[in-house]
Amino acid sequence: MSDTLQTKGKLYLVPAPLDFGCATQSPITDVLPELTLRTAARLQHWVCENAKSTRAYLKRVGEHFPLATPIQQQHLQELPREAHKKGDHGGKDGAVFDAKALLAPALAGHDMGLVSEAGMPAVADPGSSIVRAAHDAGIAVVPLVGPVSLLMTLAASGLNGQNFAFVGYLPQDAAQRVQRIKELEQLALRHNQAQLFIETPYRNPALWQALLAVVQPNTRLVMASGLTLESAHIQSCSAKDWKKLGAEPDNRTPVVFALGQ
Repeated sequence: MSDTLQTKGKLYLVPAPLDFGCATQSPITDVLPELTLRTAARLQHWVCENAKSTRAYLKRVGEHFPLATPIQQQHLQELPREAHKKGDHGGKDGAVFDAKALLAPALAGHDMGLVSEAGMPAVADPGSSIVRAAHDAGIAVVPLVGPVSLLMTLAASGLNGQNFAFVGYLPQDAAQRVQRIKELEQLALRHNQAQLFIETPYRNPALWQALLAVVQPNTRLVMASGLTLESAHIQSCSAKDWKKLGAEPDNRTPVVFALGQ
């Protein structure tokens, strides 16, 4: 297998800063280590969530480390819409996206990068189909170091870091969302399992109000917003104390939510 791997490129999982879509940005050298930035700078073949945001990311990298190829000459392949809307694992219909065609550069011997708009690709973002296809094709997968908002939130939450689950997005429908919150709270209380979830920023206030309305007074709720930014704010307290504070997230800043004991 090692001889086969030497004839193929590697797939690097390249983290991106967490400030995508935010009004301000953190210096990229504050949130990504030098090895990650140097690796990103030398790559010329990418699978990405969005080509425009990837070019903006590479521009930031290039301000510190020369790019191997000018931005407009980089080979950028976007993940198809089906991977965004249905998920890499096919969602409810069970269909699985076949990503092998996107790995043609690696099969031809070129190192490649997988990048999302923020954080670690394939974690709370599309991309696992690419990773799975790389393993199946005998392509070495190399995760690089960078910010992962879910783990940063968990570490700072005071919830159980030995038993936790990330459950993605909660339903948009109000009644279904209430039911899902109740289910997650029961899991958290019964198994002492921290439950982490996210929302599109403009729906953050609605989700937060639903959480305060549904969970028990002593259930701990966590809100981690603007991670890695100067304006970052992480707070963890009981639902009854949150109600006393009267605080809620804005509708622009990315937030990771959690609940548990």
